[in-house]
Amino acid sequence: MDIRQYFSSVQDLLNHVPFEMVEQVADTLMAANRAGQTVFIFGNGGSAATATHFGCDLAKRPIVAGQPRFRVIALTDNNALMTALSNDISYDAVFSEQLIPLVRKGDVAIGISGSGNSRNVLNAIEVAKQAGATTVGFSGYDGGKLKPMVDISVHIPSFNMAMVEDVHLMLEHAICEKLLAMNKTAAEPVLTPNGTYGG
Repeated sequence: MDIRQYFSSVQDLLNHVPFEMVEQVADTLMAANRAGQTVFIFGNGGSAATATHFGCDLAKRPIVAGQPRFRVIALTDNNALMTALSNDISYDAVFSEQLIPLVRKGDVAIGISGSGNSRNVLNAIEVAKQAGATTVGFSGYDGGKLKPMVDISVHIPSFNMAMVEDVHLMLEHAICEKLLAMNKTAAEPVLTPNGTYGG
């Protein structure tokens, strides 16, 4: 596959994005934000990089004066804890063990897995579900076990891992841009019945 063909394939894949589900993710994140809940994001390899990137963008990009900021934790970012859990318990527990003392009812847990079958992602989603958190899954391939397991599934139907990861990253950017727009709209002054503007 040459470079032009690669980009053509990604462009075609974008036509199969479940945009209604992506919109639902954004709305769910905003609702959690307004309620003061926490968002947890996790994944392996390239998906770990996307989780960290998503966490960074969610914390920074939607900032608008006067609007609440996002409480977000990327479970991929504490290398010491991840290696300790992997060494002392199991790599399958690196995310679930972090979630156990933190996740609460009403929080949002976002698991990212290109195959949809990463055991440590599935275990963390299970912990989140048991705690009463809303669960979101970003997957590729055939969706794996993650797709039917979560409350909101964003499935990218491709068996090319690189392309799945490309689209996942684009979607987190799009979500954060929508959240920024929502915050800007919420911050706009409102015209009152007497013709003046209120907050």
